Amino acid sequence: MIETWTLREMAARVRSGDVTPRELLDAHRRRIEEVNPRINAFVRVFDTEAPEPHTGDGPLAGVPVTVKDTFDIAGVPTLSGCRFREGHTATEDAGAVARLRAAGAVLLGKTNVPELASSYETDNFVTGRTNHPIDAERTPGGSSGGEAAAVASFCSAGGLGSDGGGSIRVPAHFCGIAGFKPTHRMIGGSGMFPSFDGPAGTVVAPGPIARTVGDVRLLFRVMQGLDDRDSLSLPCAVPDSGKPAIGVVRQFGKVPVDPAIAAAVETAAVTLSELGFETRDVVLRGLDRAPNVWAFFFAELGSLTARAFLEGRQSEAHWTITENLRDAAPPDAKTILAQCTERERLRTVALSQMRDTPILLMRPFSVPAFRHRERRWQIGGQSVSLFAASALSTIWNLLGFPALVQPLGTTPEGLPVGVQLVGRPFADELVLSIGETLEAAQ
Repeated sequence: MIETWTLREMAARVRSGDVTPRELLDAHRRRIEEVNPRINAFVRVFDTEAPEPHTGDGPLAGVPVTVKDTFDIAGVPTLSGCRFREGHTATEDAGAVARLRAAGAVLLGKTNVPELASSYETDNFVTGRTNHPIDAERTPGGSSGGEAAAVASFCSAGGLGSDGGGSIRVPAHFCGIAGFKPTHRMIGGSGMFPSFDGPAGTVVAPGPIARTVGDVRLLFRVMQGLDDRDSLSLPCAVPDSGKPAIGVVRQFGKVPVDPAIAAAVETAAVTLSELGFETRDVVLRGLDRAPNVWAFFFAELGSLTARAFLEGRQSEAHWTITENLRDAAPPDAKTILAQCTERERLRTVALSQMRDTPILLMRPFSVPAFRHRERRWQIGGQSVSLFAASALSTIWNLLGFPALVQPLGTTPEGLPVGVQLVGRPFADELVLSIGETLEAAQ
């Protein structure tokens, strides 16, 4: 089945003439017709006509890709899972979408999100609930849950998501695929809703999702770079270099982890050691407050924006956003300044700890894909909350460091699990290079 090829293989075979863009597009549309009624990953599938058979210069020429429905695509709505956005039509492509088109990609469709991209579950009043590809009683995660479910189900070769608190990496972990949150602003954030502007947007990063690290790396290279509608966007990442020591983070505070996920981290550490990397045990010290500071930017300041948008109609909003809305009074300037200062202090702490181990290996989340609307779990007799389970994802949103999740094994029940590689700022290519090396060794 050609839809099961990697993204890179599809692109190579289009260039060689072994397959046409039309054949790829039709295969994916048939797969969507077969699978989507069960997983409900798509907001819309485009009536895009495939380009004529060609070899093309673009690295993605003829490859069907999908886009999370928080990014603008000219001529269609960006609903972000919210019925109050119905009637909206985007006038131009988001910066990252424009780069996908320029690389020759065929836009296949837009994928589902929780209302206003606010939850680790993907559900809303517009499109409804997205289900896990393996078990419909479980979630593929959020907020890029539709994108992850589509890619994992071979409905899409790969695509564009965004990550504000693990929103790419947690769905990748849940669905058994790869997802990358770059150094913040390495991929520009223009044309997103909710907007990338303001303090809450400083923890959000657009990023690629695909079935392999190699495919994610190609998508990242296509989408990275300056975005003239995002004043804080950055130029291309520096090349990877050297073979750094890798710090293995087995524990964070007292938060327990599912044994299968802990075993995946151990497997990755052993494999990397066998590949010639020096691995060292690392305990993250002085970062205990980082998840709480992340929550200030993402949840507390984010709630201000969401409440303003929903003013007078909060009772009509979906549970995926109302469960996270905070009704506290807006913080004063002194509080915001203190939290900004604390974030910079925490960033300095993390950079110092990563001086000798510039790449860290750890879990992305404490449990595998959970059942819809679960928020607490028992691991080894200990209770784990959603906030605690996600801490080793949200830290890197706060600090803006690049972080990759890739699949590595399953639970005894057959649910996928992943591991996470984190690098210092601008070490995106190094993180992806090591991820590819680990992937090839599996």
